[in-house]
Parts: sequence; structure tokens; C-alpha cells
Amino acid sequence: MNGPGLLGAFLQARRARLRPEDVGLRDLGPRRRVAGLRREELAQSAGVSVSYYARLEQGQSRGASAEVLDAIARALLLDDHEREHLDRLAGGARRAPRQRRPRPEKLADETRDLLRAVDGVPAIVLGRRTDVLAWNSLGHALLAGHLDFLDPDDPARRPNMSRMLFLDRHCQELYADWQRKARAVVGNLRIAVGRHPEDPLLAELIGELTMKSPQFVALWGDHRVAPCDAAAYELHHPLVGTVTVTQQTLSIARSPEQALIVCTTPAGSSSEEALALLRQASDSRAPHAHSLGVPEKPPRQV
Repeated sequence: MNGPGLLGAFLQARRARLRPEDVGLRDLGPRRRVAGLRREELAQSAGVSVSYYARLEQGQSRGASAEVLDAIARALLLDDHEREHLDRLAGGARRAPRQRRPRPEKLADETRDLLRAVDGVPAIVLGRRTDVLAWNSLGHALLAGHLDFLDPDDPARRPNMSRMLFLDRHCQELYADWQRKARAVVGNLRIAVGRHPEDPLLAELIGELTMKSPQFVALWGDHRVAPCDAAAYELHHPLVGTVTVTQQTLSIARSPEQALIVCTTPAGSSSEEALALLRQASDSRAPHAHSLGVPEKPPRQV
């Protein structure tokens, strides 16, 4: 294994965020040469040997037991999401990496029916790498009206929400607090990498963002882990002005690696009125089939 790997990098980042007093240790040294806890301090707090913990951080040990991981998680003060992420990374380190290139994700008929059922609110379906697999007309108009509505139907042209957020000027200007949205997307990508450490397409996405976006590099290096479940965002839309929506992530039972993202507004609010205006504008520019999130001619399955 070259370098610390995902598990080692995560442990190092979390250790760097702690001070001795955070874990009940006295800092006797007048000057510290490392950020956060030293390895020996973390090992002492977790009750494991320094040499064993060092091998774990350096990617030289793949056999950490559940008990050891529990002790390290407590010493690092991990929350529930970070603890689950640690388990996924440790499990991935035990498996030999696979180089098989995955097939493009498909949208099940039941999921397309679900998207049509929520036509009253902006909605999109994201794959496990945050590729846009489908969107209804209002979701398209709200979040990516500058792109072709039919792009998600072609795997070669599918938009990727993470790529758009960091590399697409329209999306960067859409969010009033872009930094908060970016942190949420990166935290969610961390979870995806922990679940699929062998996915070459996911690795390519991370590599591309690392090469092209200094903002992504800074956030990715922080190793924060958090799911994008529900959050309110103020949007500056080029057609209808300021809109505040709550983006909620709903799991899809038939396709557990995909997610339905819906954008809701309070009843009777100015944001609800803005979405009504946006619906009128999008319906006037798109065929009725598009307003339901259904292509005029469904792509042939191969």
C-alpha cells in the first residue's frame, strides 16, 4: 500500500483537530511540533500501543478489531456519522481493491414514477457519485436551467452536482452561502468514498475536483463527514430572484444507492410564490412530457 490510504488519512486529520485537554491529558511541553494530538497521546487515550496505532495510520495494518476501532473512535471524539465512516474505511482497508469499471447507473421505472408523483416541487434523482440521473422541469429550472433538460438521459453527458458546484459558475452564484453548501457536498462525498473505496469513477471525480478547484482541496483535506439529509439554502435565481428552499434527501427503497432530492418552501411564503412563477416560465418553454420528468422517447435499454 502506498501512503496512509483513506483510513490513515482520516485518522490523521481527526487527530490533528484535538488538543490534549480535549481528551483529559496534560500538555507538559512548552512547544508542540505537530497540530493536535501526538500519536502517542492518542494511543494512550485509546489504550492501544503506540506502534500499533502508528501502523494503522501509516496504512500498514488492515486487521483492526471492532474493539480497537471503538477505543480509537472514543479517543478521537467521533460523532455517530464519523464513527460509521471509520467502520467503512476499516472494512475497505481489509478488502483487496478491484479495478473493474462500473456500468453507468440506470433509473428504475418506479423511480421515474416517483419523480413524476412529486411534480409539484423541484426534484432531482442523484446517483451514488452525485450524477444527475433525472430531474423534473421545476428541479431543472431551479438548479440548472442553463443545461439541456435531456442531459441526464445520456450517461456520457450527465451533469454531476458536485462537479457543477465547484466548477460551474452558474451554480456557484446560485447559492448565497456557497461555502456551506460546498461543505455539505464534500462531507457527503466522504461518505460515498468510504462506502465505495474501489470505485474508479468516484476516484476520477475526486481527482478532477482536486486538480481544478482549490476550494475543493481545502475542504477535502479537512476530512469532515456529514450526510446531506436536510438543509435550508437561500438561492439567488437569475429569473425569479431570491428563493429559500429546504433541500431534503429521501432514500429510494428499490435503488438504495440513489437519492431523491426535493426542494420545499413554507406554505404561503414569497419563496413558494417565486417557485410558482418559475413553474410558469419553465412550462412555457418545455413540452409537457418534460414537465413530468419523462423524456419524449425513453432511451433504449442496453
